[in-house]
Amino acid sequence: MIYNILLSGVGGQGILLAAKIISKAAELAGYEVTAKETHGMAQRGGSVMAQIKFGEKVHSPLILEGTADVLASLEHIEAIRCAHYLKPGGLAVVAKQSVIPVTVSCGNAKYPQDVEERLNKLFSNLKYCDCVKEALELGDVRLANTILIGMLSNALPLPMECWEKAIEGSVKPATVKANLNAFARGRVIS
Repeated sequence: MIYNILLSGVGGQGILLAAKIISKAAELAGYEVTAKETHGMAQRGGSVMAQIKFGEKVHSPLILEGTADVLASLEHIEAIRCAHYLKPGGLAVVAKQSVIPVTVSCGNAKYPQDVEERLNKLFSNLKYCDCVKEALELGDVRLANTILIGMLSNALPLPMECWEKAIEGSVKPATVKANLNAFARGRVIS
């Protein structure tokens, strides 16, 4: 079986680090892994997307529309924008965070006010959490992405020790303990 994970967010939220951790955990579990990143205007707050596929034999990193097993997003409008990638009944793990784009801040567009309602209509299997609030409770807003990884980890067949080793090998040594705590917190959020 091949597992397809699509991550989305906005530049600076840690999507690429999350992709690295997931890929490394799958590799440590003995799977073949491919990944693809799209981060054109990420430095200016633009959209960032990462696609990860793992299984016994993976031929392409591209996830076709309607085939992602998991869609995880650190910004809820980005989850809506990428909803077409998720297969019917697939897991959507979404952070309750608004990153206001330039088009909205300069008055050329409006940010939707009914985001949660839209998410509930789009996703039959939704985990929706204020990851930033959770991260701040742990003492560092930068832990939001690791909380999100913990939330999606329950849907993937990867042993805990692989997740822990992947985190240890991907973050700065001084932040390992905090990231492991954030991951553990994410695993218990329902």
